[in-house]
Amino acid sequence: MAGRGFLSGYFIGAGAKVLRATGVDPAISHGHEFQGVDIFRTFVGTPSARERIPVTYIWADDVQEAPLRLELTGTWYNSRKQQPHRAPEYRLYYPAAAESVVHRARAGDTLFLCMTAERRVLAILCPSGSSAEQKLLWLFGLQLTDDYALSQRDLAEEGGRGIDLAAKFILDELGIEADEPEPDALGRMVARFGAGFPGTAAFSAFARETLEEVDPLADPDATLVACMEREEALFRHMERLAVAERLRTGFFDDGRADVDGFLAFSLSVQNRRKSRAGYAFAHHVEALLTAWAIPHKREATTEKRYAADFLFPGEAEYADPAFPAAGLRMLAVKTTCKDRWRQVLAEADRIATKHLLTLEPSISRAQIAEMRSQSLRLVLPQSLHATCHADLRPWLMTLRQFLELVGGAQSA
Repeated sequence: MAGRGFLSGYFIGAGAKVLRATGVDPAISHGHEFQGVDIFRTFVGTPSARERIPVTYIWADDVQEAPLRLELTGTWYNSRKQQPHRAPEYRLYYPAAAESVVHRARAGDTLFLCMTAERRVLAILCPSGSSAEQKLLWLFGLQLTDDYALSQRDLAEEGGRGIDLAAKFILDELGIEADEPEPDALGRMVARFGAGFPGTAAFSAFARETLEEVDPLADPDATLVACMEREEALFRHMERLAVAERLRTGFFDDGRADVDGFLAFSLSVQNRRKSRAGYAFAHHVEALLTAWAIPHKREATTEKRYAADFLFPGEAEYADPAFPAAGLRMLAVKTTCKDRWRQVLAEADRIATKHLLTLEPSISRAQIAEMRSQSLRLVLPQSLHATCHADLRPWLMTLRQFLELVGGAQSA
């Protein structure tokens, strides 16, 4: 089962447990150690002496755009070494340098311990009930227990889930770039655009051209996911070509290392990734609206100069007080929600129920409850519904359902 197409290509094993105050609250304990993790020795080992191991400490919540991470070490040791009459009990001691991450957690929050294929431990802490927690529980197929014990899975043995769009999304948040097989269309892309990047609209259109097996009318949800996956694969390989070429030219200024130039180039690569994903998402959504012959206005201005990503049927109808509000719809498109979904609430006063389409998997109960209280309807591609709690799925909309809704409203 092991392979780059499965979770086992990135992780040997993973576990999750509910945290006690004695592990993370400095007012309760100064022990600096995660207890109740003894079974993780399946992956770390059972050294006779204290062993320092590489550990990345991560705080992941639903507020920060990116998780807070520290590349440090930890000490894996048998806390009962001086008690030979008792069975060994291994714990993970974290250094004082990790406190800025670890001490963000509270009793009842969740700790994930993950052994990567490179044999680095990820110690990921998440607020209880958060989307960050739900993502990782879904990704690793774990369930929390009530006894503060670590539940874990041997991914090297089981293989784990396949790396689909949802899994790639979560891995990317953890700073792990999933391997992308080289698309068949890469040669055609280089022949058309060269080693540079075309405009985002042209890039997205080319990605759609290379997909022959999708049908936007029969299955818009699968089509949107396929378009995003294809463009991501093409972009990452194009990026490697562009970055390799830039690295070959080097970063020197009058024979001296151009550190500022290198840092600026690195930042531009990261910024291009983020902005391109948002543009690509909107381009592919607009292509689906066109395929469905649904009148719309992209980046439409409403009152107070707010801009809606998509307004139906258009700006003129929205601005016309005689046009019935029941015939108006708006759709915000965001690759990730985090706390940014609240921005959508102010974008169109005439529309009581707003819609938000996202690619973020595993939205938490708390976030969905807040969205419902604010009359915001969440739209997810069908394949992402399975990442959310089963009892919440009936409230989620598929992209097809939204297209049928807005199409029907305009026909009426």
